[in-house]
Amino acid sequence: MTKWKIDESHSEIGFKVKHLMITNVSGYFTRFTGNMLTNSDDFHDATISFEAAADSIDTQNRQRDEHLKNGDFFDAANHPKISFVSKKVKKVDDEQYKLLGELTIKGETHPIELDVVHAGTTVDPYGQTKAGFALKGRLHRADYGLRWNATTEAGGIVLSDEVKLNMEVQLIKEA
Repeated sequence: MTKWKIDESHSEIGFKVKHLMITNVSGYFTRFTGNMLTNSDDFHDATISFEAAADSIDTQNRQRDEHLKNGDFFDAANHPKISFVSKKVKKVDDEQYKLLGELTIKGETHPIELDVVHAGTTVDPYGQTKAGFALKGRLHRADYGLRWNATTEAGGIVLSDEVKLNMEVQLIKEA
């Protein structure tokens, strides 16, 4: 059994949400942990767990970030962790996988499928084995109790229900 852990300083946990249905606003979680266990070299049998601190959300706007942390959205005081637990990895080809699991946000758990590209495995200058992955997915924020919205003067919605997930993850093989 090989254990891998996420390298926080070389990983990004990001998302995009349409604002006023004309532009995307990006954000990141800046504090997170994750582990992967596998018996194989190609990760087809991996089990993965991940947690992000809800109050580490950063959209480059302090006022918006404070709103996202409160009860209208993540309610970080009462639900401090966002978590993911894998259920199955489906190998599509040598680089592409489908990662199926359960995502919990604000106490609501739902299945999610992520598209994964394995960018490779290498040894860094310090002798550590690293593996790189790019993950993409989508979720509907209302499923997780993130239902706040507003309408424009013309009757349009301010925020899309769909959230696009974009993650770049580097894992370190543990000795």
